[in-house]
Amino acid sequence: MGFTPAPPFLFAASGNTQIIGNIMAKKRTSPNRNVQIADQIQRDLAELVRDVKDPRIGMVTFQSVELTPDYAHAKVYFTTLTGDPKETEAGLNHAAGHLHNLLFKRLHIHTVPTLHFHYDQTVVRAVEMSKLIDEANSTRAKDDEEPDQEDQDEKGA
Repeated sequence: MGFTPAPPFLFAASGNTQIIGNIMAKKRTSPNRNVQIADQIQRDLAELVRDVKDPRIGMVTFQSVELTPDYAHAKVYFTTLTGDPKETEAGLNHAAGHLHNLLFKRLHIHTVPTLHFHYDQTVVRAVEMSKLIDEANSTRAKDDEEPDQEDQDEKGA
């Protein structure tokens, strides 16, 4: 007489697991929903920030929003065309509570995340990297030209 395993439907479910017939299915939030909510927050903030009367906040563009899985917090990355990025960040973080309340009225979700604004340095870093690459290429081109001139001098002599 050998070991006979229990049928699958007798195993207990734990956490977010549901038993459906003989199949155990894991309930999970869709990654698409997280992206959709982040995109909606980004669009709504772009409209709502126009009404903020803080002089530190100039022309702001929201680049991306990162949500925690429980929607409790959102990192909002922005760039600015005018003003000091640090002052703009301080102004946005000062207005975060007001923007949160306005988002609460627009979004139809149970938890509206606490907003944390961060200056997006991707563009600045990209420009710096581009300059470094251009400098390296110009140095390389100069180095490539110098041996050719030396070879011609040796042949002429």
